[in-house]
This record gives sequence, C-alpha cells and structure tokens, in this order.
Amino acid sequence: MGEVNQAFIQAPEHRPKLAFTEAEGIPLIDLSAISSINSKPDQATIEELTREIGSACKEWGFFQVINHGVPLEKRQKIDSAARKFFALPLEEKRKVRRDEVQVLGYFDAENTKNVRDWKEVFDVNVENPTLVPSSPDPEDNQVTEWFNKWPQQPPELRQVTCIYTEACEEYTKEVEKLALKLMELIALSLGLAAKRFHGYFKDQTTTMRLNHYPPCPSPDLALGVGRHKDGGALTVLAQDEVGGLEVKRKTDGEWIRVKPTPNAYIINVGDIIQVWSNDKYESVEHRVALNSEKERISIPFFLNPAHYTIVKPLEELIDDQNPPKFKPYNWGKFHTHRKHSNFKKLNQENIQIYHFRV
Repeated sequence: MGEVNQAFIQAPEHRPKLAFTEAEGIPLIDLSAISSINSKPDQATIEELTREIGSACKEWGFFQVINHGVPLEKRQKIDSAARKFFALPLEEKRKVRRDEVQVLGYFDAENTKNVRDWKEVFDVNVENPTLVPSSPDPEDNQVTEWFNKWPQQPPELRQVTCIYTEACEEYTKEVEKLALKLMELIALSLGLAAKRFHGYFKDQTTTMRLNHYPPCPSPDLALGVGRHKDGGALTVLAQDEVGGLEVKRKTDGEWIRVKPTPNAYIINVGDIIQVWSNDKYESVEHRVALNSEKERISIPFFLNPAHYTIVKPLEELIDDQNPPKFKPYNWGKFHTHRKHSNFKKLNQENIQIYHFRV
C-alpha cells in the first residue's frame, strides 16, 4: 500500500498512540466444561459460566474464550488460504472485487467514519445465496439474493471458504456452534431461556470475513479499521499473533490493546444484543491499530439474524419501570444500508442504533 495517502489519515483526536496499554482486564473464559462432545456440565458449572459471561458483557462488551471446541487445524487452514490469497497480484484479487450489486468478495477501499481503512478484505456469507432486501428503502418490499464470489487462485481458498465444500462447512459449522452456544449463555445471563435467540438465525445473514492489514509506514496516522461498533448480534474473531485490536474501555474511555492469546477467540457484543437487552449489555467501540513491520490477518465471524428480523427490546426485559429504549427496526434494511455505504463516502455518519432511540 506504500506511503500514507491523505485519505487514510485520521483526525488528530482519533490517531492511535504508538505507546499503548495492553488489556489485562478483558475476561478470559474457559469453555472446556461445555465444549467437548461428551461434556455434560452440572447446573453449578453452567451458572458459573453464565455469571462470567454476563459480567464480561456488562463490564467490557468483550471477552476471550479458550478451550472452545473449534478444531485448531480448521483455523490454521483458513488462515493459510487467506495469506495465499492476499499475496496474489492486485489485478488477480480484483477479479473478484465486490460492487453495489455483488456485495460479497474482495475489496480494498472501505471507509469507516468516512476515513479510508488501511486494509483489504474478502467477504463470504455462510448462507449462499443469502436473501436480503433489494434496497434500504422502507417502502421497497422487494428482496434479492447475495452470492459468494470465488477466486480461481489459490485453489484451497474456495475449499476453505465455500459453504458447499467440506472444509468450509466444518469450519463455519464449528464457529457457528460456538457462537450459538455463547448466545445461549448470554440468554441465560439475561434471565431468558437458553435457546431464546436461536429462532432469529434460521435464515441467517451471517458473514465470515478475511482481513489483511499490510505493514503501514505511519501507524501513528492511520488505522486498519477506524473506531466503530458491530451492527450484528455477536462477533467471533480469530486474530494472529501480531495483534492490533483495541477496545474502548467503558470505565474511562481509554483505548486498550487486546493481547493475542494463542488459539483463543475474541468475542464482542453487537448492536443487536444491545437492543435486545434494552441497554443491559452495550456494544462497545473498537478499532485496529497498525504495525510498521508486520502484516496482520484476522478472521471475524459476524453472527447476523434473518433479514426479516424486527430488532427491538425483548418483551421479557421491559416493563413499566424499564420501558423500551429503542424503536423497532428491520435488520435487513439496516444491514443493506450499511453494505451499500461501503461503496461511497457519505456526507454524514452511517446508520447507527442510536438513530432508533426512544
């Protein structure tokens, strides 16, 4: 990517500090009691995990999980394929470049908060095709299908990421199982039935993304991804040993670097959980700082509900003393609006859940 173009430069108040604080406080939660095939945890174990996850969601909005049950070899295989793909010549990668019609595939010109991100990505959806609204227009009732795009090189990328291949099915199924298991624990922590959220993901719009952050000659000026919150329900992130993810600590607003933990997944609450929980759990701002010498790969799995989901505070969590804090909104319209905004610089902030506050 070479020298830092003006388009990448953050406003002074949003530039990362080269001297950073590594997070000691972000909870590290061991899921070994529930992750093995034969595990039959007792009620006390479930209750303890529920307390840990509830506390992490409330205090941080982020946590890491270890002994999660996702096979290491599946993760290593997709990581390897991602590195081979991003090492291809730019003209090869741009053969599968996404656009406003075909919104999945390769892209190297994303903006966050209207500032260019120092990264390139490759997006695939877990359901192929994925059914979504044709436009963000509330009056438009048409739906369309998003299809995955596949590069010809390297051959194993399609084997790893295509929903119809064995390797991808194994990886996405394992990560999806982990995500839904975590959603069960989050539901329990809110006093809900364990499977309260499962029905929302029947026709999911879940996306898996390969992120590549090249070395940046001026990591004090640019960001791999600018400050943002995730719009979906839950994010399950695999990151390599380089690190760079920074979380805005709720207690004081300081940016805290998440230290990589081998074979851990980083989990964060998305906007939808914030709305469902009626603000009990908050989606927290995060960003990606860059390295001047090393590239970084990360693989987020964005667990998203069906496009027809109406997102609103759950009835079980509202009453006269705790009235709804958000107006209902259609997830598909919200998601489509966000996707379409990837292809142009906006004159205003992108759609956010605070636009639906009561």
